[in-house]
Amino acid sequence: MSGRPCSWLFRVTLAAAAPAAPRSSAPRPLAARPAARPRSLVPGFLGALKMEMTEMTGVSLKRGSLAVEDNDSLTPAEEAKRQKVSEGWLTKGQDGIDNNSPPSCENVPGLPEVVSAGKREKHSIAPQEEEGEEEDGLSEEGEEEGEAESFADMMKHGLTELDVGITKFVSSHQGFSGILKERYSDFVVHEIGKDGRISHLDDLSIPVDEEVVEDTKEKRTVIHQAIKSLFPGLETKTEDREGKKYIVAYHAAGKKALANPRKHSWPKSRGSYCHFVLYKENKDTMDAINVLSKYLRVKPNIFSYMGTKDKRAITVQEIAVLKITAQRLAHLNKCLMNFKLGNFSYQKNPLKLGELQGNHFTVVLRNITGTDDQVEQAMNSLKEIGFINYYGMQRFGTTAVPTYQVGRAILQNSWAEVMDLILKPRSGAEKGYLVKCREEWAKTKDPAAALRKLPVKRCVEGQLLRGLSKYGMKNIVSAFGIIPRNNRLMYIHSYQSYVWNNMVSKRIEEYGLTPVPGDLVLKGATATYIEEEDVNNYSIHDVVMPLPGFDVIYPKHKISDAYREMLTADNLDIDNMRHKIRDYSLSGAYRKIIIRPQNVSWEVVAYDDPKIPLFNTDVDNLEGKPPPVFASEGKYRALKMDFSLPPSTYATMAIREVLKMDTSIKNQTQLNTTWLR
Repeated sequence: MSGRPCSWLFRVTLAAAAPAAPRSSAPRPLAARPAARPRSLVPGFLGALKMEMTEMTGVSLKRGSLAVEDNDSLTPAEEAKRQKVSEGWLTKGQDGIDNNSPPSCENVPGLPEVVSAGKREKHSIAPQEEEGEEEDGLSEEGEEEGEAESFADMMKHGLTELDVGITKFVSSHQGFSGILKERYSDFVVHEIGKDGRISHLDDLSIPVDEEVVEDTKEKRTVIHQAIKSLFPGLETKTEDREGKKYIVAYHAAGKKALANPRKHSWPKSRGSYCHFVLYKENKDTMDAINVLSKYLRVKPNIFSYMGTKDKRAITVQEIAVLKITAQRLAHLNKCLMNFKLGNFSYQKNPLKLGELQGNHFTVVLRNITGTDDQVEQAMNSLKEIGFINYYGMQRFGTTAVPTYQVGRAILQNSWAEVMDLILKPRSGAEKGYLVKCREEWAKTKDPAAALRKLPVKRCVEGQLLRGLSKYGMKNIVSAFGIIPRNNRLMYIHSYQSYVWNNMVSKRIEEYGLTPVPGDLVLKGATATYIEEEDVNNYSIHDVVMPLPGFDVIYPKHKISDAYREMLTADNLDIDNMRHKIRDYSLSGAYRKIIIRPQNVSWEVVAYDDPKIPLFNTDVDNLEGKPPPVFASEGKYRALKMDFSLPPSTYATMAIREVLKMDTSIKNQTQLNTTWLR
């Protein structure tokens, strides 16, 4: 605050005060701003956040645009112990995980058989899992340029759907091609709250606690409190000057008062939590919260949310924050790009992970090749039958070392292998500094030397190397324990998902889309077997399959033997899934094998310019932009689709069913490289 006075004077003439304006339900233009705080309260904020709106064309998929989660974030382990399944699609949901792979220093994230089925019923079950932490990484500017290999060449070493057990479809239509996430604005996610309402950003106004109408001591007290709330760190007093009363605000405590604004008074009548709708572009939820907390100078853990959302998308979700005023939050709209905050309200309670009922997706698939009849068949099948509830490719990482391999080594208690899998050199798309770190580790096995090659220490590789430096090479378990618990558990959850995908493919190959005796269904939270006489009482949408663990039962048919054979081949005992380290003991869970989306709608539109948006976002609507108008014919055709999914399901798997294309980055990159040539 050098060069500025250490005290400010604000005069409020009560005699001339007008009644406070009531809160307007109409959205204010984005250009309108709330009353500005003193500039010194936000030194250096303007321009600190760089726009990340990278234009994505056909080349975009070479950057791994499919390597983000769609509808998943993990639930706390305590909740998992109480309940292993969600109560259903429109009752109580457990959100899955958006970034299932533990945060690495690198964040680049023949046709299967067809099985047909008739009309089915809806339902969904989500496994209980652990919420992942997102660690800070370097910006794009930190990446090394001039790599010897192209991204497409590096992704030749990546995973395909076949590698993780994704092999079946449920529909009989002919597939067609289309470009997913050519622009991140082609993928929009709106959270569905616990009350069933879809979250939208449509109100930027500030809630008002009280209206000041006349000059009384009580009303002056309200003004004192409002100033202190809007300008944390300021003190106020009332003075008589020339027959008029003035409220004088001054900064008496210096920078210390600004450092912890939440210590100041908070109206007792106001809920302790400010809930707001966060609109964000090209940022995942944890990155967004880290940015907000830095600008507000508070810790990220005072924020709460119901689920994490994609990075490469436009997402709208509800956030709650402890004792931060709506005015302070609204002020961030002036400072931040790619964010917009609104729909403020004060509530007594925070948000809890897993409270949401799901997410609503608006997805544009550009440059589609399918005929109108093909599109109609594909979308009707998605609406009436659904899709196989596979764990998507995002679950398993994008490099030559899948996350499920690390998870398997943890369950085997093979800690030297865990260390080797995480740190060894590998083929695939990685930043140059991480490649050098791995090379140093392979050459010297010196954790301190390898750590010096990393400019970012808070990724999994950096954390493990730090642990090895601290505890030594003979105590890998403790060294691995430095990695945040949620991120460690992602590895074993990845292994569970790998087993589940393979077993569901076998189940559908063996028995098709019809319930059979010995299948599992849920009654409440308890799994029971379908008996011969009850088969006709169930549909394929009722059938669940277990993720392996010590507290689940397995089907009473051939698939039970398949589970046992697969785990035995991996040197694991299906009858003893408890680990000597309690954190790594798997209780298991149940998951619906077929999901039928809700609120499905679609249209095929023609367009000429691949850069124009094909629908309005919430911010577009706030700004009053008219919706796009499409010609009857155009150079390209796009499929715009809307649908809602329950928690812990993957929108990419629904899109896979429509296109009948491999959604792995490896396959998409090769397709785009071929198309560009």
